[in-house]
Amino acid sequence: MSLRRRVFLHFILGAAAIAWSAAAECQAVKPSSGAPAAIPEPGEIFRDCPDCSEMVVVPAGEFKMGSGETAYEKPEHRVVIANPFAIGRREITFEEWDLCVASGGCKHRPDDHGWGRGSRPVIDVSWDDAKTFVTWLSQKTQKGYRLPSEAEWEYAARAGTSSQFWWGRAAASGNANCEDCSSTPPRQTMPTGSFRPNGFGLFDVAGNVAEWVEDCWNESYRGAPMDGSAWTTGQCRQRGLRSGSFASRANVIRSAARFRYDQDVRYYANGFRVARDLR
Repeated sequence: MSLRRRVFLHFILGAAAIAWSAAAECQAVKPSSGAPAAIPEPGEIFRDCPDCSEMVVVPAGEFKMGSGETAYEKPEHRVVIANPFAIGRREITFEEWDLCVASGGCKHRPDDHGWGRGSRPVIDVSWDDAKTFVTWLSQKTQKGYRLPSEAEWEYAARAGTSSQFWWGRAAASGNANCEDCSSTPPRQTMPTGSFRPNGFGLFDVAGNVAEWVEDCWNESYRGAPMDGSAWTTGQCRQRGLRSGSFASRANVIRSAARFRYDQDVRYYANGFRVARDLR
């Protein structure tokens, strides 16, 4: 603690408070580094280990979640994200998944359908599989990795926009990988980051693979949490998926579009990205 800080605390709180603060500061220091852990700021990109997922810090804020397009997306409702959080810039790749398998943290080795592994998003993974991965990643990094809540996912995908897609109103060519996003769709996954990122720096939040979120499935947003937390009641044998996939038509990759699968189902168009709290 600097001399200036000690003098300030002495002036405000007295000598006893100085002693308490110094003790608390010592406890907050990481034994391995001898320095307090830095908390990344909104917009900052970081990794918790050299081969960990690239994360971006999403700022606190509020937004209107849902749309009037389908019954599943109604009613539109205001959600407040009180604290910044980190979310994966990219969908979890086969390379990252295969590290989990090699270490014994994941048992399932999904098929790549001949499209390639490496930087392509992992597919054929269930919600249960995704939860196994985040448990392994949390143990590896000693950080609290998890799946994003559905509200966090949509907030991060919209990146401050209210249009159907983060880039605008139409699914024009060159923005996403979906069935009718171009005249010659690849009809398979593409390497993560093949298109430009949204305003928060996230890649592929429309198309490529559908992404599991933490929430139990509910047929509408009536009674949904308004604080950005996961909805942990409802049809909990089914879990939400967002973003649509390479096999989806453009109306399914809208920022508000949502659907579900049984949590133990593995499907060739489903993957996920990770999130974690910053404190």
